[in-house]
Amino acid sequence: MSAQDRLTDALYGIGWSTVKKLPEPVAVRLGNAIADAAWKRRGKGVLRLESNYARVVPGASPERLAELSRAGMRSYLRYWMESFRLPAWSAERIRNGFEVKDIHHLTDGLAAGRGVVLALPHLGNWDLAGAWVTTQLKTPFTTVAERLKPETLYDRFVAYREGLGMEVLPHTGGTAFGTLARRLRDGGLVCLVADRDLSASGVEVEFFGDTARMPAGPALLAQQTGALLLPVTLWYDGSPVMRGRVHPPIEVPEAGTKAEKTSVMTQALADAFAGGIADHPEDWHMLQRLWLADLEPRPSDGERP
Repeated sequence: MSAQDRLTDALYGIGWSTVKKLPEPVAVRLGNAIADAAWKRRGKGVLRLESNYARVVPGASPERLAELSRAGMRSYLRYWMESFRLPAWSAERIRNGFEVKDIHHLTDGLAAGRGVVLALPHLGNWDLAGAWVTTQLKTPFTTVAERLKPETLYDRFVAYREGLGMEVLPHTGGTAFGTLARRLRDGGLVCLVADRDLSASGVEVEFFGDTARMPAGPALLAQQTGALLLPVTLWYDGSPVMRGRVHPPIEVPEAGTKAEKTSVMTQALADAFAGGIADHPEDWHMLQRLWLADLEPRPSDGERP
């Protein structure tokens, strides 16, 4: 393990061991202070966030984009502070920390014995939403995590999410899809963050007026297993409670090839995500390149895709 990897792993370890012990108001102030310091440095992540927000809020002035990126960094650090503290939250704190509209789309599907795929963008705190599902609904679910470097950091994330009641599968290795399909055929629940493709086989969609690539997995799982595909969007409103909405099911088209059906369904997911992001852009934590037009490195920033 390199020195950089050891440092990264140690910093996350400190977060989980130290931040969770802080009183909540102290953790909130600390998160805001870290966010503001990062925002003032104007690093690549902040600049990329502003560039992405420029697509979400077309015509926004530089001042408006800077305001959005500052709020976005605060929202992003709220996610981290909450995530570091979630293992120490009581069941009551988790239940009271999230309010969701139209949850009946999920509960009715599960009650009918159908598998359900929940697909989310990088909005709000998807880990808190997952902890609420396992705590309030007492429903376990399966998800997929990107393999991180160093491996010890990946292990920390897996242990953290498993401690919240999730079954976590590695994104790489080729067996995740089959396991997810089996869980769905058994009437189970699968939750996937699905607004950024991590492979070269994603589906091209129109997203805020330009072409992006999103994963095919949610649509393919719904087609192959008969599971419901439900988009979910999350947001903060300035209170200690996160808000969310479960959107109506995305149906499998009656006609077309598998690829054509997957394209239509993934575009419908992208449209649902876009609505939630447009309403709450500061809670979209997309600090990476997303649109195909942005994937080629440019001399001005030297960043690799």
